[in-house]
Amino acid sequence: MKIALIGYGKMGRMIEQIALSRGHEVVCRIDVDNQDDFASEAFLTADVAIEFTAPAVAYANIQRCFAAGVKVVSGSTGWYAAHADEVRRACTNEGKTLFWSSNFSIGVFIFGAVNRYLARIMNQFPGYDVRMHEVHHIHKLDHPSGTAITLAEQILDEVDRKSAWTLGTLTQPDGTIVDEHVPAPEELAIDSERRGEVPGIHSITWDSEADQITITHDAHSRQGFALGAVLAAEYTATHSGLLNMNDLFNF
Repeated sequence: MKIALIGYGKMGRMIEQIALSRGHEVVCRIDVDNQDDFASEAFLTADVAIEFTAPAVAYANIQRCFAAGVKVVSGSTGWYAAHADEVRRACTNEGKTLFWSSNFSIGVFIFGAVNRYLARIMNQFPGYDVRMHEVHHIHKLDHPSGTAITLAEQILDEVDRKSAWTLGTLTQPDGTIVDEHVPAPEELAIDSERRGEVPGIHSITWDSEADQITITHDAHSRQGFALGAVLAAEYTATHSGLLNMNDLFNF
């Protein structure tokens, strides 16, 4: 499989390493300093482009892939909610292909399945309130994380007493706490923390007067995300439309 990489930072380099180890060829690497390569012959030969960039440029990158007729896997967060209708229309009516996920880690996908199952149980026990905490490295621009939002939406789908997620507190790299918000009873608060080079920690806590239940996913490195992105690209190469992790793993 021929792969184009869009975004060639730490994540892009790790994706490249895993892709090469699985026998794939990286034909093009596009970063901030060579945007003209979207029109290159090398880019046009790609079976799939893997895009990991920033919220401000992700949608434009995906549009350029669509225009070139190149299927795209995107792990960029912070943009999808604003453009979901456009990409759905392009993939449904215009023959484009996008595989998007807020997190490509296999472990996070398993964690999400556990989260949804636990939330379904907790819907029967109103004495438990729920709150979420996510921690990421200082370079991550958006908060809460896309993964936290996905996990929160899973809970909202299952728990009748919660109707929306809301920002909780933001702990900045210097330890300053801002954006404090006291959630209403029907809101699910997501607290965010930015420190060091943490790949990603997501904890969901169900608290009652009697006890507390917490489930946590703690990523040791970016390797799990990179492997998942390559697996998604392998799947996307032979499938079409608007795809996600539920298509790749069915459980």
